[in-house]
Amino acid sequence: EEKMDESAAASAAAASVPKSLMENLLGLLRVRIKRGVNLAVRDVRSSDPYLVIKMYNQKLKTRVIKRDVNPEWNEDLTLSVIDPNHIVSLTVYDHDTFSKDDKMGDAEFDFSSYIEALRMDVTGLSNGTILKRIQPSKHNCLTEESRIYYNSGKIIQDMILRLQNVECGEVEISLHWIDLPGSKGL
Repeated sequence: EEKMDESAAASAAAASVPKSLMENLLGLLRVRIKRGVNLAVRDVRSSDPYLVIKMYNQKLKTRVIKRDVNPEWNEDLTLSVIDPNHIVSLTVYDHDTFSKDDKMGDAEFDFSSYIEALRMDVTGLSNGTILKRIQPSKHNCLTEESRIYYNSGKIIQDMILRLQNVECGEVEISLHWIDLPGSKGL
């Protein structure tokens, strides 16, 4: 299937946003849900995981991956950002055909450091230049240092989040920013 290029995707997204919202919109946060690692087993031998992200009134989900506690989603979920201090919550569920889907843990992350890095207005750095490092602490769900780095003209943040309220499991994600024409911008 053909992927729309980013500017076409941004214009399409912009067209669906009411004008009043557009004036308050900073842009789009594209969350690439890469993979789950060592997720909890919720069926007999495995789980059928999918992941839901939420931020204020937005809720998006990945596809279900059958019988895999190390699912490779590699899916992009795109949130409209009005306030850089909002928290994004992420919950993994086990898809059940006949009963309510079981929770397989949750995590949350804030992207205020990422927005700060985007506002630094850097250009022409060499690929892989690290702009900021965020250490794991009791105030975040990071399992290891998260890096915000420059790559091919874009600023990206990678994170590995430890799922809470569950016996095991991590989720790997990365953040990408899309500027929207006509929005307030950063």
